[in-house]
Amino acid sequence: MFWLQSRTLSKLANGKIEMIKVYDFFSGCGGTSCGLSQAGLEIVTGLDSDRDAASTYRMNIKGASFLETDIRSLSEEALDLKTHGGAPILFCGCAPCQPFSKQNRNLDFNDPRRNLLSEFGRFVQRWTPDYVLVENVPGLQRVSPDEGPLRSFISLLNSLNYSFVSGVLPALWYGVPQTRERFILIASLKAGVFLPPASHGLGLKSPSTVEDWIGELPSIAAGETHSDDPDHQAARLSDLNLDRIAHTPEGGGREAWPEALRLECHKFHKGHSDVYGRLSWKKPAAGLTTRCISYSNGRFGHPTQDRAISVREAASLQTFPDWYKFSGSLASRARQIGNAVPPLMAKQIGEAIISHALQ
Repeated sequence: MFWLQSRTLSKLANGKIEMIKVYDFFSGCGGTSCGLSQAGLEIVTGLDSDRDAASTYRMNIKGASFLETDIRSLSEEALDLKTHGGAPILFCGCAPCQPFSKQNRNLDFNDPRRNLLSEFGRFVQRWTPDYVLVENVPGLQRVSPDEGPLRSFISLLNSLNYSFVSGVLPALWYGVPQTRERFILIASLKAGVFLPPASHGLGLKSPSTVEDWIGELPSIAAGETHSDDPDHQAARLSDLNLDRIAHTPEGGGREAWPEALRLECHKFHKGHSDVYGRLSWKKPAAGLTTRCISYSNGRFGHPTQDRAISVREAASLQTFPDWYKFSGSLASRARQIGNAVPPLMAKQIGEAIISHALQ
């Protein structure tokens, strides 16, 4: 048995556990780390192979080390958990979700990213952390057992005597102003682990809206960057698309356009109704994607200004704090934000893990 398997949670005299140490695999720009840190967990290490995401992570997640590498080339011994003594350990494995996303129209069963969960499993098997967190799109658990990685990962958890719970959770339940759902699995070496209870909806607080999160940001034009915030930058729009968005009411879409502005492919096609749409102030946003600042790729038009949402607005709708800074090109920053776990959702997952550890 590995040394961590026999470790018990160490409680201090005041009834609190030692601060849970977090290793964030596939960390991206740091949405999970940001939220878990806000919950009171200590981020030890992030890992990702994306250069811009690594730069963003290092700028914002202070005090954590970072492994900018492909997990497939990394040895389990690259981590040294013995330095933490008896403190509980959490491994996060939020592997790239594109192979399982309904947004992916070109699913490839040979996509190497489909096996990244098993790569994460190597580290879980070697170190058996006290807690394991997996986050992905709902499509992960819908893939058939013969094709998907989740079944083998669950078999691994069972073989290591983890108890676990999983489910598809709406981000709206946790104050995130998006109609976004995520598959969450939380495992523990101690029985009784649970998913975070909802804080919004279901007779609780009202769901957050677009206005709650971006309503007070200053106005900018398409193609403009605000002088006080380099991330409050909006993509340029062609003259034709400027005309289209000018004819689009708040919350509306291309159905409001005059005939001359409509694309030929949309004249006889009623689907993809969010494309070229504007957000509504009083409603949550649609789920943000990696092209969340592109007017032509979803309902990403600003509610009232004639432009798509900016990088900062996209980050705010993902519940990143306003001090969070992003590195890379406009497209790269949008991709990082669209791929991120909403920090507010991660925060409440972290709080649930702390509550369980204190039991």
